[in-house]
Parts: sequence; C-alpha cells; structure tokens
Amino acid sequence: MTIPEADVLFEDNHLLALWKPAGMLTMGDETGDITMVDVAREYLRVKYHKPGNIYVGVVHRLDRPVSGVLLFARTSKAAARLSDQFRRNAIQKTYRAVVEGTPPTTEAELTDWLLKDKDVNVVSVVDQSISGAQKCVLRYRVVEKQSGLSQLDIQPLTGRSHQIRVQLANQELPIVGDGKYGSTIRRGGRIALHAMTLEFEHPTLKTPVRIEAPIPADLA
Repeated sequence: MTIPEADVLFEDNHLLALWKPAGMLTMGDETGDITMVDVAREYLRVKYHKPGNIYVGVVHRLDRPVSGVLLFARTSKAAARLSDQFRRNAIQKTYRAVVEGTPPTTEAELTDWLLKDKDVNVVSVVDQSISGAQKCVLRYRVVEKQSGLSQLDIQPLTGRSHQIRVQLANQELPIVGDGKYGSTIRRGGRIALHAMTLEFEHPTLKTPVRIEAPIPADLA
C-alpha cells in the first residue's frame, strides 16, 4: 500500500500536526489499513533521512470518518506533557459540524452521561447512576441554517469517545452522514464533522500554540 503524502499544519522539534482526511484511521486496528501514524512516520523518515523506527507519539485521536487537525508528539517529553493537557481538558478544541435539524437556541451547553459498548463500538446516553458512565460537556453555536440543516461550531469541554456525535444526536441533531447515530443522509462513509482548531501550551516552550485546519469545501 502506498502511504499518502503528509499535509503538514505545524512542525517543530517537539510537535507535528497533520491534516487528517476523513476515512483514514489515526492508529492501526484489525483492518490493517494505512493510518495517520504511518503518514507521520514516513514524512519524518523522508524529510530527515531517519533510518529504523521513528518515534511518533499519539496524544489524541480523531474518529475515522472525521477530518481535521491531528497532533503528534516527536519526543517522549512532549508526548507526556501533551497527554497530561488532554487529560486535564486544558487543550481547547473547536469543531465544525453540519447537522440535520435546527437547534432550539443559537447557543447552548449540553451535559450528558455517556457509556461505550466496546463490543459494538457504540456510545449511548445513560443515567449518571449507571456503572461506567462518564460525564460529557460541550458547547455549540449556530453558524448558519439552511434547507433543514444547521452548521455549528462546537467546543467539547471533555474528551470522550464519539462525544460530539452522540450528544448532538441525543438532541435530535444527528451529524450529516453519521448513520451510526441517526443521520438519514449518506455521504459514503464521511460524516460532516471537522476538527477545526487546537489551542494549547507548547510542551517545552510554555508558549501558546494555535493550529488550524482549513474547513473542507463540503462543510463550508
């Protein structure tokens, strides 16, 4: 399999941020398909003429059908410090989504308790008393409404698996193309969700960093 060329959004001695296309895995799974880790390693191998195994630290993930900013660490020190920022929800993430339906208000904050069924890779909204349920919070703002669809900017305040997809679907606002969570529109495996920006503290310089991935034409 041919490894695609990397679309680099940011790079220095400790960090590498790539534009992840929809349909590509962040890390390997049972399919054996090419991943963004493969893309990052190949980019670093060619650019820096590195032999052997190349360190690429995975500090967060994007679901396969989602596009946008994907951040990797190039050193173990950066990986540890970035992972800690993600754990503490100290990294500000902004997503753009197109959903079916119209939100009742222009802006809102949603709080739900989610539970993941790992056997079928599906997340559900449950009562907070259920064992294993995790509290999830996001904020959204309506950008545009047209023809029964709404474009939203979303800031997840927690980082749970499928969180944005499930919380919006629970409000009867499924993301376009997301058949797993109730969308009636099919887009060939792509869902209308894009990781637009990441803002965080540089792991060694301690300066603010903002990385932006241009919004794809089909979400603009």
